[in-house]
Amino acid sequence: MSFTRQDEIRPDDQYYWVTQNEDGSYTGVPKALEDKEESDQDGNPMYVKVLGTVDGKPAMVDSTERLITKGLKSQWIAKVNHNTNMTLIPTDWYVIRKVERNVDIPADVATYRANVIAWCTATKASITAVTTVEQLKEINLGVSI
Repeated sequence: MSFTRQDEIRPDDQYYWVTQNEDGSYTGVPKALEDKEESDQDGNPMYVKVLGTVDGKPAMVDSTERLITKGLKSQWIAKVNHNTNMTLIPTDWYVIRKVERNVDIPADVATYRANVIAWCTATKASITAVTTVEQLKEINLGVSI
């Protein structure tokens, strides 16, 4: 029988592999920060599978691309890139207008876009620099994957 202790705080599943113990407490193992090139049980490199042919029949075969499990840093950087792109979309038309018709981008829009891009660049640099899950959590407080 499993139960939850009222005084126990469950580790955040975004950062930890979490299991519940018999006494209702939790154990959290930090997820990997760095990307990992996968290998099979014999230590041989694993590759991304693609549709190919074997003996003239369709089959899944190895590509030349290594199979990589993304670590937390890569996942968070992808999220920051996505959020930045979504934030910039409403003002992208100013940039397109500038390129296509040479109409100046209003100063406030240019400043806003520059600030968003600067935030993105600084946040990604901070994520890249972390060495522990705890440091990553401090950067991303309030943002979820």
